[in-house]
Parts: sequence; C-alpha cells; structure tokens
Amino acid sequence: MTISKPTFFENAEKSIDPALCAASLRDTKRAVYWLDSPARPGVRESLRAQLNTDLLVVGGGYTGLWTALLAKERNPETTVVLLEAAWIGSEASGRNGGFCETSLVHGESNGEAHLPKENARLTELGNENLAELIETIERYGIDCDLIREGALAVATEPHQDAWLREESNGEDVIYLDRAQTNELIKSDAFYSGSWSKEDTVLVNPAKLAWGLLEACEQLGVKVYEQSKVTGISEVGGRIVADTDGGQITAAKVALATNVFPTLLKRNALMTVPVYDYVLVTDPLTKAQREAIGWETLHGLVDLNNRFHYSRPIIDENGDFRILYGGWDAIYRFGGKVNHEYYDSETTYTKLAAHFFATFPELQDLKFSHAWGGAIDSCSRFFSFFALAYKGKVASVAGFTGLGVGASRFGAKVMLDLLDGKKTELTELEMVKKKPLPFPPEPAAWLGVKMMTAAMARADHREGERGLFLKTMDAVGMGFDS
Repeated sequence: MTISKPTFFENAEKSIDPALCAASLRDTKRAVYWLDSPARPGVRESLRAQLNTDLLVVGGGYTGLWTALLAKERNPETTVVLLEAAWIGSEASGRNGGFCETSLVHGESNGEAHLPKENARLTELGNENLAELIETIERYGIDCDLIREGALAVATEPHQDAWLREESNGEDVIYLDRAQTNELIKSDAFYSGSWSKEDTVLVNPAKLAWGLLEACEQLGVKVYEQSKVTGISEVGGRIVADTDGGQITAAKVALATNVFPTLLKRNALMTVPVYDYVLVTDPLTKAQREAIGWETLHGLVDLNNRFHYSRPIIDENGDFRILYGGWDAIYRFGGKVNHEYYDSETTYTKLAAHFFATFPELQDLKFSHAWGGAIDSCSRFFSFFALAYKGKVASVAGFTGLGVGASRFGAKVMLDLLDGKKTELTELEMVKKKPLPFPPEPAAWLGVKMMTAAMARADHREGERGLFLKTMDAVGMGFDS
C-alpha cells in the first residue's frame, strides 16, 4: 500500500517564511509582463460601418490571427475582416508563459487515451505544424524572441525519476541524472531531468501576436478592435454579424473566441474557464545567475499533477529574468470569464514560496509582475471543431493551455472545413469527434473540485490514480499531466 505524504511544494508552503513571500510581492505590478511593453502597437479603430467580406474572423488571439493570415496566403484575393472584442493579444494569447509545443492533443499519453488510431499521425502533424510556424515567423521577420532550446522536465519527487527514464530515448529526449541536471540548472529540488530538445520552442507571446497582426495587415486583412460580436444570423445565404457599432456581412465566418461565450449555442457546455497564475522576477544579478546556472535557455516543467512551468526571459535591456507559473488551476462557480479572477493573492504567495524553495539562493529576489488569465478547458484537454449554418460558420476552441502552437493547426482545420472539401485534416477523428460536455452548475463546480482533489491525492501517493480518476479515465474525462 502506497503511503500518502505531502509533496515538495506543499512542504515549501510550510517551510518558507511568509514574510519573505510578502516582501517579494510588495512592489509587484499586478500586470502582464509581456503586455507591459513599449512595443505594444497602437489601438486599431472599432467597427463603425456596415461592411461586406469573403471571410470574417471573430477573435484577435492566436487562433483568429492565424486564420486570417493563412486565408490570405491561400488566396490573396480573398477579403478578410477580423473583429476583436478587446485588443489584439490581450487575453490568453498575451498572458501565457510562451511555451510553443508540437503536441496537438496535450501530450502523447492523452492523445493515446482519446485517439489511439491516429495518435501517431497527429504527432507527425504536430511536428509539421511547429516547423511551419517557425518558418512563418522567420519569413515575415516576426521579432518574438524565439528560443529553440527545448524544455527540461524535472523530477521533484523520487518516484518521478522512473517516468523520466521511461520517456527518454537518448536522442532528442535525453535522460539526465541529478548531477547532469544540475549542470543545466542548479537546484537541490531536482532528482533528475529529461531534456526534450525538439518539441518545444519559447516565444514572447505578446510579440508573437503583434507580429502576426502586422503580417495580417501587410496582406490586406482589415482589423477592428473594441468590436465585440453580439450575434450572428443568416440572411439571404450570407452570415450577418452584429456589433454595437456596425455590421459585417460575410460569405464565411471563423469563430476564434475560445474561452469567451460561444456564438454557437450547441457549444455552450463544451468549455469552462480555468484560471492560471504567473510571476516574473526582477533581473537577476550576475551572482544570482551563477548560483542557478541556466546558461542554456530551455523551458522548465515539473511532473506533478499540479505542475509548474518556468522559463528564462532575456528582457529589452539584455537582463535575465525568470517566469514562474502554474500549480493552482482554479475553476470559479458559474463558469463565467470574469476579470476580477485575473489576480489571486493566495496563489501568488504559494508560487513565491515554491520558487524560493526551489531556488533558495534567490531569496533576496523580488517579483516585478504577477498576473492571471483564463484557460479554455474542455473535457478531453485539446481542441474540438464545429460547423454551423450549412457549413458557412466554423469554430474551434478547447486548447486547454497548449494553444500557442496548436492554434495554428486549428486555423488550418477551420479553413479546410469552410472550403467544404474533404482533406486529410477534415477527415481526422480528432476533428469529427466532440469531447463530452461539462454538466451545468452546480454539478460542474462539484466535478472540478472532485477532480482537483483527486489529482492532489495522486501526487501524495506517488502518482497512483484512485477510483475517481480511473472512472474519469474510463468515461473520457480523465487527464494525466
């Protein structure tokens, strides 16, 4: 029988002085580091007219920007209008950690659980997608601080070492023992590591969104901000989208609203917002940098169900900072996106304690920025697609935190669906099959609470999944991070 015991990070919350955490967060901006930048582009005008277009894209995050860009690349004569309710990249696309991964299905094991017949092909398509994404960045000269050093997964509990050994192949995924791991990044918290060099790149997420915006506009896409679509309807065989200030009539519509309320009622219960939080440090001194190493600018993740992600940032002055986020993934009763939930002082304090326990040599370091955001989570943890209005409207959502890369693939699928032709992508089971919907409240809130507690119990029991998690696995709503 496996003995239940607290994790390294739970012990950190008890061992790290609360006064240290409070001091490190006292002068921290409650703002997104990436968006708090002089590189942020000027505001685009809001829609104040009635327009006609071939393609309307609703949503100005990665999914919408990739859809607009790829549509113009496929056919430069196509007229494309993009409407954004707030500002380009101001939501999930500008708030994430900047990990851009090959996986389209939230990891190989999750893909195998849901789509065993095509998981291998989806891995190939994911690799192709990342290669094409990088090629696009280079072709348009998008300055998004691209780093191609992969990601280091680390064991913070003894039993996780076996997982790292199992996934390593000695080539592009390399197992590292404690000493070898500490050559890459110094921390007594890490028992071992596995360095995946090819499946992850790091980007400045806001600068990627802004670069895609510029590329879209260079190709003739018309972009309007502060132009929330309040409804769509079909009139005379075309789709009409209404905003408070104007109206767009389009032959086709691509919906890229992700975590925000869907314009297709059939998808209303398919996603829920889960809130994630991030810290960014002040620049490290030379001595602090030497104390932790991290000369190779790889990403960093741990293997807990409640996991952390961390990465280096080279700021505009050439200084080295650290982004540190994850652990808490909070669902709020009611399932609504609410900007009041974009900060969590309790979570910031936990993250600070975890950070200082991981890197005790940095306990005099302060955090410059802290923020949160909403992740569009679906029950299978990767994107799903829908067609409506006799094939004139397509949608994609549910990326569940891995949309930096997978959103481009989602855009390709939507455009194929709107073309009305059978392609390899439109025939994928991934595209045809839908995830299970979430139940209405209060069942959704209770279910998420039970899932969170069960995943924490699994961390306490060396990853051993209890009856609840096994049941969720069996019905297609389980997840092994």
